[in-house]
Amino acid sequence: MGLCYDRCMAIVLSENFRALFYAPFYAAHASGAFTRAGVEVELRPSPDPLEAARALRAGEVDVMWGGPLRVMIARDKDPGSDLVCFCDVVARDPFFIVGAKPRPDFKFADLLSVKLATVSEVPTPWVCLQDDLRRAGVDPAKVDRITDKSMGENETALREGKVDAVQVFQPYAENLVSTGAGTIWNAAADRGLTAYTTLVTRRGLLGDRADDLARMIRGMDATLKWFATAPSLEIVDVVQSFFPSVPRDLFAACIDRYRTLGLWGPDPVIRREGYDRLHAAMRSSGILSRDIAFDDVVDTELARHAIGA
Repeated sequence: MGLCYDRCMAIVLSENFRALFYAPFYAAHASGAFTRAGVEVELRPSPDPLEAARALRAGEVDVMWGGPLRVMIARDKDPGSDLVCFCDVVARDPFFIVGAKPRPDFKFADLLSVKLATVSEVPTPWVCLQDDLRRAGVDPAKVDRITDKSMGENETALREGKVDAVQVFQPYAENLVSTGAGTIWNAAADRGLTAYTTLVTRRGLLGDRADDLARMIRGMDATLKWFATAPSLEIVDVVQSFFPSVPRDLFAACIDRYRTLGLWGPDPVIRREGYDRLHAAMRSSGILSRDIAFDDVVDTELARHAIGA
């Protein structure tokens, strides 16, 4: 009875928060990729990343998608934390610096001479950007920065000339560019691999429901491969219902830009290089008090087995 119970129960997957760069997660659900891989997945909305993480720790959901940043923070605060990342999806940083005026020869030092509005909704964009600045020899503390506004508010501020540049993800960046109100100075994805969004579960569940989670990984793998080749408008038609306010053509342009940047990984195996870059940024920002070992918060064995099977 126990085996049948495990196999018959759906995996409850928690959304992190609603963002366009999470499109592969929505597509795997909406396209039936999970079902074709042989696993039932129930997608559950979440109001914010902290609530998603709380629900996962409490056992109210089985899996969430989210950044390894939060898993590392949990491990830093509690060495007994059992959260583990096991399936890579967003392998690079999805944020942009968009300026009101073109800067074709942009350098990070340029941010010392402008008013910049950075992301307030989540910590990872600034954690990564401040590390980029440090590596370029720029003191992040010297940047004239607005830190307490939403990306929507910052987009409006750029259009109104109240700031010189903003840090945003899609579709804000594409909307600014397509309307002539902004130009992209920097795409954070260009720094290279940065482990940004994975599937996360608890260690116990990783063992107890390994077969279901392996099937889930195969569903994500099929979705990532479809994302790499499908016409962008075809992708939009699958996930549009999750973003009804984003115009279809603008949405397709967002997908195209992200694909050109290599935002989504080629397969679900979490790369050590991407983890190390995020970990270094977290250490330089002070958000981690100590080093967190890759194997303490990442499992690649299940994904390697799943896509090799």
